[in-house]
Amino acid sequence: MNVFYNREGIGDVLMVLLKEGERHHQSVERVRDVAIIKSVDGEVNGYNLFEASQHFDVSDWNGPVDLTAELVEQLRAVLSDNGIEEDFSWADVTPKFVIGYVESAEKHPDADKLSICQVQIDQGTVQIVCGAPNVATGQKVVVAKPGAVMPTGLIIRPSALRGESSHGMICSARELNLPNAPQEKGILVLDDEYEVGTAFEIGR
Repeated sequence: MNVFYNREGIGDVLMVLLKEGERHHQSVERVRDVAIIKSVDGEVNGYNLFEASQHFDVSDWNGPVDLTAELVEQLRAVLSDNGIEEDFSWADVTPKFVIGYVESAEKHPDADKLSICQVQIDQGTVQIVCGAPNVATGQKVVVAKPGAVMPTGLIIRPSALRGESSHGMICSARELNLPNAPQEKGILVLDDEYEVGTAFEIGR
């Protein structure tokens, strides 16, 4: 689930994306202040909430909006006021950018420039395929989990690289839009003082 708000570019509309769908295979149903976006089989792919500033504090929103438990409750209330029931019980409100610890990093058997990494994060250990030349066992790193929205607007999704599953991305300073980020290729390696599983604040 991803949430976006860009008043200058789109208008006073909060966009809530529940799942991906091909635009030309979607239909839109308008219910007062809400447009319901549905797939051809009737499943709800998302909502556009108009006059968003009347329902939410949008003063700090410009682009991707962090999904919190409070925002989920607000979304549920606004939809309910418009006669739409969506409980969001499946919504993941954990941080999308977290400190990870590289438990192992082994060369991909079918790609010289890729490494298969086992990375400990807030939700256990996940496998991430990484193309950075400096990734190594024992590092503390920044992990963008599935559902994370990068400063460029890229949404991180589970994928497979040369047949190996990858559940997130180990990030470079430049990808995180950090000030004075080095231009050479390589992930950001953190000091030991960072705690594994905690949230990492990124630039937008």
